[in-house]
Amino acid sequence: MKLLIIEDEQGLRESIERYFTVEGIICESCSSLAAAISKVTLYQYDCILLDIGLPDGEGFTLLEHLKANGKNEGVLIISARNSLDNKIKGLNLGADDYLTKPFHLAELKARIDAIFRRKAFNTTNTLNYDLISINLLAREVEVNSINIILTRKEYDMLLYFIANKGKVISKNAIAEHLWGDEIDLVDSFDFIYTHIKNIRKKLMEAAHKDYIKSVYGVGYKFL
Repeated sequence: MKLLIIEDEQGLRESIERYFTVEGIICESCSSLAAAISKVTLYQYDCILLDIGLPDGEGFTLLEHLKANGKNEGVLIISARNSLDNKIKGLNLGADDYLTKPFHLAELKARIDAIFRRKAFNTTNTLNYDLISINLLAREVEVNSINIILTRKEYDMLLYFIANKGKVISKNAIAEHLWGDEIDLVDSFDFIYTHIKNIRKKLMEAAHKDYIKSVYGVGYKFL
């Protein structure tokens, strides 16, 4: 999962980022509306945490920007504003949920996980695709009723492939999804080839079929 944290309170922003990074989630963050609009214009995220009280404008403006540009990221508003009017306005503009500060990070994660499941897979706890069954809560994968062990990156890549099944996905898109801003420091995509080789081998051993098709010069397609 790739998460964007938009929060101007530095202590809270860094606390959230540390918590989710430990959970294996790719996190990017910013503290202003202008920076947030720049990021969502350049990159795709699975979920956005959005504070509506930003120093250079209202977070509601970002919701309008996402809607106007056909973006479909899940959005969870986090705000100290507890008025019903703000909640209704945020939800009407396309936010998926609204959480009032202060909150426990465990509850925040549970709400983000729920948004991610609804947006990506339209399911609750289990994702089924052909012979593949994934317990999204336990992060366990079975293929043809055989439990397979994936590394954290392999697991995230498999979810990304299934969420985009049938589409050609570029190596750049895969790299950005798995590494976020840090991808700028990478000299080559050799790590993608390695992860895909490992996933393909594990899936083929259990399912006796190849789900990943290489598209020459472009990327990969999950079938």
